[in-house]
Amino acid sequence: MSKDIYDGLSQLGGRAQSPTRPEDATLEKVPNPRADSLYLVRFTCPEFTSVCPVTGQPDFAHLVLDYVPGAHLVESKSLKLYLQSFRNHAAFHEDCTVGIAERLVEELSPQWLRLGGYWYPRGGIPIDVFYQTGEPPAGLWVPDPGVQPYRGRG
Repeated sequence: MSKDIYDGLSQLGGRAQSPTRPEDATLEKVPNPRADSLYLVRFTCPEFTSVCPVTGQPDFAHLVLDYVPGAHLVESKSLKLYLQSFRNHAAFHEDCTVGIAERLVEELSPQWLRLGGYWYPRGGIPIDVFYQTGEPPAGLWVPDPGVQPYRGRG
C-alpha cells in the first residue's frame, strides 16, 4: 500500500491542538485501501464528555461508532480530536449523539453508519441515543456493541 494516501493530513504524526468547539474541529479522511471489500470499522469512546446546556454540569457517555467505509476512512486522530472538542460543548444528549453521526455521514459518505450514545445517569435517569443510516449491507457482520444496560450498583 502506498503511503501517499496519508499526504495532506495535518494532525497525524505530530502535536495537534484540541479544538475547543465541534464546529472548529477538522475531520480528516484518507482513501479506503480496501474499498472493494465489505467490512465494518468500530470506534469505542468510553469517556465522552459534554456539558448540560441548562445546568452547566458535565455529562458523560460511552459512544460506540460502527461504519462501513465507502471511498474514505476517517483518520482516527482527527476523530479523537473532534470528540474531545465536545468537552465544553453545551448540548443535550440527543443533539450531541445525532450531530456527531450526521457530521460523519456528511464528511465520509459511508455505505452505512450507526452510533450508539450510552449516557450515564443524571438525575437518576440514563439516556441512550441511537442513530443509524438504514439497514446494514447484506452479508455484513455487525457484532453486538457490547455495552451492558445500566444497572446502577446491582
